Amino acid sequence: MRRRVLVVDDETDFLATYERLLRRQAYDVVTVTSRAAGLAALAGEPLDLVISDLRLPDGDGLDVVRAARDARDPVPVIVITGYPSDETRRAALAAGATMFLAKPFVAAVLLAAIRSGLDGDGERAT
Repeated sequence: MRRRVLVVDDETDFLATYERLLRRQAYDVVTVTSRAAGLAALAGEPLDLVISDLRLPDGDGLDVVRAARDARDPVPVIVITGYPSDETRRAALAAGATMFLAKPFVAAVLLAAIRSGLDGDGERAT
């Protein structure tokens, strides 16, 4: 059974890159460009993992993290941001993120984070 990954990012270039990379690894991919669409996707379909940016045009990506954590079947979340700081890393992990990645990163790092999140290897920050 293919794993289903939700990607929430308002930058369409990043979305296209994530989608290509994940599809090559045989994941089903759902992409959305806003907080509201991310929350709707979490509420509406079974997911195995979420990758979410922190800064979204209609609000905070941490809302997506909290919704994934509080779901009936909690979903691991990898938070990505182009504006990393110790404060944002702590806030993301406190909200329930499994991992924290700062842009830019190489594809191998993202794929390792995805495998770790899907395997339930616990929380860590990169």
